[in-house]
Amino acid sequence: MSKGKSGAASLDPEMLMRAYSIGVFPMADDRDADNVYWVEPKKRGVLPLHQFHMSRSLAKTLKSGLFETTADAAFEDVVAMCAEASPGRPSTWINQQIEDVVRILHQRGCAHSIETWHEGKLVGGLYGIRLGGAFFGESMFSRMTDASKVALAHLVARMRVGGFTLLDCQFQTAHLASMGAIEISRQDYSSSLERALERLDSDFSLFDAPNSPPRAMMVSGPVSGWRIWQSLVQTS
Repeated sequence: MSKGKSGAASLDPEMLMRAYSIGVFPMADDRDADNVYWVEPKKRGVLPLHQFHMSRSLAKTLKSGLFETTADAAFEDVVAMCAEASPGRPSTWINQQIEDVVRILHQRGCAHSIETWHEGKLVGGLYGIRLGGAFFGESMFSRMTDASKVALAHLVARMRVGGFTLLDCQFQTAHLASMGAIEISRQDYSSSLERALERLDSDFSLFDAPNSPPRAMMVSGPVSGWRIWQSLVQTS
């Protein structure tokens, strides 16, 4: 797949948000790279929210009570763990420059994380950028079986309740495909993004408090897997 790589560049929050608004995102060659480059894939991975595939095993895990999840409870830890080397992945595309700028966006209420916990330990999660009715999933990690899948299920449930329309996965992977992600053309992605950016009433916090105003940067309480499962079933 062509990544549409362009030259190295410095990065700031305003530039990053403008880039996402036109379908472009940054990557680094490795964790220790000094700069980033801009990417616009010819084929874009997206996860249609109402085509999320919840396997029997994932449904069983959600209903078992094995995990709890939170939103924005440990954003910096999630980003750091996404950036860590792991077996089969000696380096990542998240360099210090990307880590610093998404931290600023989180402080501004434009970047969010979902955390998966087991017995008080952070074992999985994901983070991404929110703009209008779009959520740009940046990265996820897992330290226990199904931990990242549980985080993604929580994200999908939260996005459905909050009126979002686009979950951008950037690139298709077998892991994401197993959960319903598909590839679409650059033209189709641009149309979906344009519609999503018009959804200015999308609310990332509505899942926590349906009758309260948006609570940007407030840590939500733990969410049980059972509640995530119920939400996905009820909004499917």
